[in-house]
Amino acid sequence: MVGIGGAAGSMLRYGIGAALSRYVTNPFPIGTFSINVIGSLIIGILFGLVARNQWLQEGGMLLLASGFCGGFTTFSTFALENVTMLQKGQSMIAFLYLGASVIVGLLLCRMGIWLAS
Repeated sequence: MVGIGGAAGSMLRYGIGAALSRYVTNPFPIGTFSINVIGSLIIGILFGLVARNQWLQEGGMLLLASGFCGGFTTFSTFALENVTMLQKGQSMIAFLYLGASVIVGLLLCRMGIWLAS
């Protein structure tokens, strides 16, 4: 279940990242940012639904949360992009990216829980 979800999440992440990088050409890593905050919203919704949905309790969370969201979001790319921007002297963009990713990610996760509850 985790492998199937992870494969689907990874392929979708690649597709969205590739599409965004073609249309957005600024130093802010919009692809990874978008993917990570969307993943935060999705996992919040799943967490909010788990209390009411037996399927999610029995295996759906493995497929969707651990698998799909784990494959879809990417902390390692987020870390590398921040380090690379700092090495290039783009500290303002790096700190904006770091702060926005954490704050927006937490807010969207909480919003997802609220929406599903």
